[in-house]
Amino acid sequence: MPEKKEEKKAMMPQEKGSKIKELLEESQISLLLDTYDDIFSDFDPRPYDHRALSDDFLLEARKASRDKATGTIELIFMMPAGKRDANKENLIKKRLREHFKKHHARMQNEAKNIEKRGLYFILVGVSIMFIATFILFKYHEEGLFKSFMVVLLEPAGWFLFWEGLNQAIFEKRKKSPDIDFYHKMSKADVRFESY
Repeated sequence: MPEKKEEKKAMMPQEKGSKIKELLEESQISLLLDTYDDIFSDFDPRPYDHRALSDDFLLEARKASRDKATGTIELIFMMPAGKRDANKENLIKKRLREHFKKHHARMQNEAKNIEKRGLYFILVGVSIMFIATFILFKYHEEGLFKSFMVVLLEPAGWFLFWEGLNQAIFEKRKKSPDIDFYHKMSKADVRFESY
């Protein structure tokens, strides 16, 4: 009889390993947790429904989501069976959705503001170049004031024009990975599984 118990004990870690392996294979993003606190910041003592998310968790989620398609992502948290609590899990799911939706909206807003600022710079730059051209066209005679205005306005116009293009195209594009990440995660199907 004692031999059978030893066999059972020896098989349990293997069964746990195979269960974890199955979950890793079937899900798109799987994270192994010791406690629910692993998802949240150690420095934030608030309850789960208001608590800040851990930078480590966000970094791992970001890395794992990079190669995933834009469809619905399955985010699976694997917890020890004895430590699971359905009420806490529901609060955590709600908190994650709120966090990702809020940050997605914020990133989209930042990208729009960058684009607007870029277009404004372009418009002001072109306007300044037009003023410089008008001064050259209207006042044919050479004069100190005319020369000074042209020297002042032409570089300012070109600077604002090129900076506007930089903002509207390249700076806006830098926000794309963050927007994509928060969009994917705001649509994620969050589940908790036991191991």
